[in-house]
Amino acid sequence: MGTDVRVLRQDDWDEWYDNLIRAFGGVPESSEERELWRELTEVGRSIGVWDGDACVGSAGAFSFRLTVPGGAAVPAAGVTMVSVAATHRRRGVLRSMMRRQLDDVREWGEPLAVLTASEPVIYGRFGYGAATHHLNAVVDTSRVRLSVPPGTDDVRLRYAAPSDVLDACEAVYARLVSRRPGMVARLPGWERLGVLDPEGGRDGASPLQCVVAERDGEVVGYARFRIKADWEAAGPKGTVVAQDVDALDPAAHAALWRFLFEIDLTSTLSVRGRPMDEAWLNMASDIRRCELLVRDSLFVRLVDVGAALEARTYQAPVDVVLEVEDDFCGWNAGRWRLSGDAKGASCARTTDAADLALSVRELGAAYLGGVSLAALGAAGRVRELRQGALAEAAVGFGSAVAPWLPHGF
Repeated sequence: MGTDVRVLRQDDWDEWYDNLIRAFGGVPESSEERELWRELTEVGRSIGVWDGDACVGSAGAFSFRLTVPGGAAVPAAGVTMVSVAATHRRRGVLRSMMRRQLDDVREWGEPLAVLTASEPVIYGRFGYGAATHHLNAVVDTSRVRLSVPPGTDDVRLRYAAPSDVLDACEAVYARLVSRRPGMVARLPGWERLGVLDPEGGRDGASPLQCVVAERDGEVVGYARFRIKADWEAAGPKGTVVAQDVDALDPAAHAALWRFLFEIDLTSTLSVRGRPMDEAWLNMASDIRRCELLVRDSLFVRLVDVGAALEARTYQAPVDVVLEVEDDFCGWNAGRWRLSGDAKGASCARTTDAADLALSVRELGAAYLGGVSLAALGAAGRVRELRQGALAEAAVGFGSAVAPWLPHGF
């Protein structure tokens, strides 16, 4: 190719990041946003591809800890900032970066790599499977009301400047991380992403607003949102654009959503990136007027099959031999015996006959419990070699709550 893959140097960050921005359309970010991503970039875990003096490819890997079924926080490389210059397409640049990156992740001892995909079709060939989905909604709040649980009226709501209550909101988020697979424990600095508010990103809506939910003087939840005002001859028809809604208990959760549903001079609530089992869906008076849309979210790649499957628990006992195909990371290929339950698991190489055959991509999709192995089997992507093994494994791999990635990276 005549190109060189190397670890990023701090002095090269601007050119490396400019290549990324150009690959995603060339629209410049605000100086505040650019500087935050500069601070968050882990230079020693980032790579670039150079053609002479020009950067033509980029990829990074954040040091994440990802919640898995059972509540453990597992080291995971958060793959990010992947780009290839349009001048260097179809020359193996992306493949060379994926190869180097997964080799590095293995060397770092991290059993998982995760990413969000601008184009989902790209990453399956490197072993990534879509493991979480999220829900978008456009709710007609003039016709939909919420039936809230007891205690909702005991929750106090108050407006606050988003930056003034950032620490309290982040404390709420931190307490929620272990409760749901797919959530990421945020390192210092990451909380600032939630209050970035460049004017160019508002799409005509207000500056970011925040309401906190309190009980006995303690912050137990928060909502960040914008208002997009609009009027017609008959009166106001504004839109509430919800950004973040987190709460520690059902009553606080309901109080915040009811508030968003009932803001004066609005008749629409726009919601993006919410869990598939969002509680307000079961409070809504008319779900047909909520215009629900499902999207893929977090893609998971098992870098070390044995360590990854041992790191999570299983909601029902499972004892199954998996024949794993992994063309890109051959060290994972072969048979693995997984034995586990709600208390823990073991996963080791075996020569025993296989019960299920699947690729590492399917394992990644099912890993967090949001995609059923049985559904993958029905699609022909998992083969049952022992009768009953698929149903057993599908139940064991499931999760009581839907996995969810609360924000991109």
